[in-house]
Amino acid sequence: MMAEVVDIMQRRQPFASVDIHNNTGINPHYACINRIEHRFMHLASLFSRTLVYFIRPAGVQSMAFAQLCPAVTVECGKVGQTAGEVHAQEFLEACLHLSRIPDHPVAAHDVDLFHTVATVRVPGAYSFGFGEQPVDICFINDLDHLNFRELPVGTTLAQLDGVDGLPLEALDEQGREVADRFFRVDGELLQTTRALMPSMFTLDERVIRQDCLGYLMERYPLPD
Repeated sequence: MMAEVVDIMQRRQPFASVDIHNNTGINPHYACINRIEHRFMHLASLFSRTLVYFIRPAGVQSMAFAQLCPAVTVECGKVGQTAGEVHAQEFLEACLHLSRIPDHPVAAHDVDLFHTVATVRVPGAYSFGFGEQPVDICFINDLDHLNFRELPVGTTLAQLDGVDGLPLEALDEQGREVADRFFRVDGELLQTTRALMPSMFTLDERVIRQDCLGYLMERYPLPD
């Protein structure tokens, strides 16, 4: 069905593609792109100065439509937040009033560009919780407040109970396991090993089991 939608829209030669999302953690409103190209960044910057470049997961609208036109995914905060609804509407209005999408470079002072470098998951073998719970991995109770904050080396994310080795999985863009690049166990504490920025860290246990705990990002240079 999705392939049919893309085929139909390819014949219609779309001007831009916008995928509107909510998320479950505490995140600012931001825009995602799958290509480092000026038109994509101009379109995204109409929504937010905070831009995130990613190529995984691959099965997303913006990835498919990037072959046809500038494409973005806009993250509008949690479900039910009126500010997110208003922001999405204002962005769509702005898109509909564009005569063209610029192809000159975006000014460096106008955007902050980040690159998603890993997807973090909790293996099913481990129990987890937040705050003070008798579980294998007890994350800090305000884990989602770390989103879009640049964390220093040694930031504590969780208290561990009887866990051997790293209790998290982290897959990079090529699907390789890279958890030891980002995390370490110091005694009973799970900590970061390098400066990084999380996104979409959530406290929703169902989402964590079905999808992931969140993503790790690093700053990305703007193209010339």
